[in-house]
Amino acid sequence: MKLETRGLACGYGGSPILENVNFSVQSGEICCLLGPNGVGKTTLFRTVLKLMKPLDGKILVDGDDIARWGPSQLSKAMAYVSQYHVPPFPYLVKDVVLLGRLSSVGYFGQPKKRDLELVDIALKAMGILHLKEKVYTDISGGERQLVMIARAMVQQAKILVLDEPTASLDYGNTIRVLKMITKLRDIGFGIIMTTHSPDQAFMCDSKVVLLQRKKPAIFGDTVDVITEKNLKEAYGVNVHIVQFPDRKGRIMHMCAPEI
Repeated sequence: MKLETRGLACGYGGSPILENVNFSVQSGEICCLLGPNGVGKTTLFRTVLKLMKPLDGKILVDGDDIARWGPSQLSKAMAYVSQYHVPPFPYLVKDVVLLGRLSSVGYFGQPKKRDLELVDIALKAMGILHLKEKVYTDISGGERQLVMIARAMVQQAKILVLDEPTASLDYGNTIRVLKMITKLRDIGFGIIMTTHSPDQAFMCDSKVVLLQRKKPAIFGDTVDVITEKNLKEAYGVNVHIVQFPDRKGRIMHMCAPEI
């Protein structure tokens, strides 16, 4: 499955915040959305998810304009994972994940055996099957984020839209979540994720959309987009891109800002 934007403009009240945004992501790819605060990352997400109407341009899934799609068809293509989520009631982890089947089961339907099987499959894929009977509000922030990704998985959409999936997580949990995101990529999901860290795009070996104020968005491979020049123009800071081999001999990249 392939999601792409063509000449997309989005904003509020007819006033564009972003214009002529062009990018694509397909099954088996990660696309990181980068840019300074207030540049329009959330607005772009809301537009892609049909929570806002585009001011111009198109959003296509496998070449089909989603402007004509209803909620049910959209839910089969894209699943959204919010930045941070704590339910008002102490649900069990398995029940939180089961909510991802709502579009299939319906508000008044009863989950079938297959729905419960999909919950176990998703929890196992995220490495948290042992948390199935735990109270969601009692587990760690990193574990909660993996639960929310599992909930998106059971929706069985091919494109996952993740809003800052590592926000507020410590370093260890950040790495664990990123490992699971790359695992999802490797088993065939297409993933769009926002992040404030260019290093995460390097770690995920992703495509990148770099949003800039009053300048066109830049889209391409990580090493082509995350450059010292582009980071200076986008964030207003001097950053050196450092290259080094990992234990397997692969060339890795890391951002080293001037302090």
